[in-house]
Amino acid sequence: MAARNKARKRAFQILFEADQRGESVQTVLADWVRHSRSDDRQPPVAEYTMQLVEGYAQYEARIDDLISTYSVDWTLDRMPVVDRNILRLGTYELVWEDETPDAVVIDEAVNLAKEFSTDDSPAFVNGLLARFKDLKPSLRRDA
Repeated sequence: MAARNKARKRAFQILFEADQRGESVQTVLADWVRHSRSDDRQPPVAEYTMQLVEGYAQYEARIDDLISTYSVDWTLDRMPVVDRNILRLGTYELVWEDETPDAVVIDEAVNLAKEFSTDDSPAFVNGLLARFKDLKPSLRRDA
């Protein structure tokens, strides 16, 4: 598994855990880092994982607003928790991380949905992130 792919998956897991625990993503990230330093069996948290989680945290309210605004017939609360967090991570990386090509961000998010969510989730994630890709210049400007 490529390093970025693994880092992205771990960032998703941190966002998911924070959502489930009702904690901030920074708190859960700090727990993961502390745990990896105190237990040799735990792999270290990659720099890119930290970059994604901290970046998401910076734009958290804006990202949730975008997802709520553009997801047709789905509120954040009604959305499956896995999909919600894949979309949060994908939206952050798509709109605010320029070093990863848009197609790669969308493909990686769809693959996470295939691995961790329902049969309908990959199409939902793909459709919403493709919409954000088309709107990217205005979404960034409005932030």
